[in-house]
Amino acid sequence: MPGIDECLLEAMRLPGARGAALVDWTSGLALGTVGDSPGGDPETMAAEAAELARLAAEHRAFAPEGDDEESEGGGAAVGWGQDPPVEDLIISNRDSYHVLRFVTTSFDSSVFLHLWLARAEGNLALARIRLGEMAGRLVLG
Repeated sequence: MPGIDECLLEAMRLPGARGAALVDWTSGLALGTVGDSPGGDPETMAAEAAELARLAAEHRAFAPEGDDEESEGGGAAVGWGQDPPVEDLIISNRDSYHVLRFVTTSFDSSVFLHLWLARAEGNLALARIRLGEMAGRLVLG
């Protein structure tokens, strides 16, 4: 079972990979990074990606259909149990993709893998599948 460094290096072996990170979406901190970062600053990238992840993970609008679990106080739904309601987020722009894959952990599941993928060389479907596999094997602790 790979740890953070092994997982990120495996992500960088994907075709078109430009950079990868493991980010805590509650704090916005990068727990590990490898390769390049969009904008050149891995900490800024982690904080900005965490904002998107937090939005998707905490709001009912992105929950699976038929998920009737109620949260206290309306609005943001932080009480999802161990798993956020979203598997991954995909953001595309003219020259790249950003894939944010949520990682289920034994404690609070507040981390995600972020892969920055060059659009011309990358394979989005393959990257999404492989990140899911990596997230399932990742050992944190």
